[in-house]
Amino acid sequence: MTPAEKSAFNDRWLKAWTDKDVDGVASMYAEDCSYWDSSCKGLQGREAMRGYLAQMFPLVPEWKYTPDSIWPNEDGFCARWFLDMGGKRMRGFDFVILRDGLIAHNEVYTVEV
Repeated sequence: MTPAEKSAFNDRWLKAWTDKDVDGVASMYAEDCSYWDSSCKGLQGREAMRGYLAQMFPLVPEWKYTPDSIWPNEDGFCARWFLDMGGKRMRGFDFVILRDGLIAHNEVYTVEV
């Protein structure tokens, strides 16, 4: 993927998160993906990711992810974003490794701002 394609991928990905689109988000991950955030402490595989999203999305208030910056690299990208949810604002950072146009590995770090 070119840097522009990685940026467009990131925008679509964050939109799917904003929309709480379980299938849309899951479809952007490889079958054998790995995922880590502070809530789940690690998942393996697209189906585990799908299950996590299906349980989490109904529990969170309306939210909106807004892309901020992206730093494409050889293996994928790092991206910073903002999340507005229930009167709180979070700043997040994703470390993403891509393989064949899908997310093979994703680590998510957040802080309240």
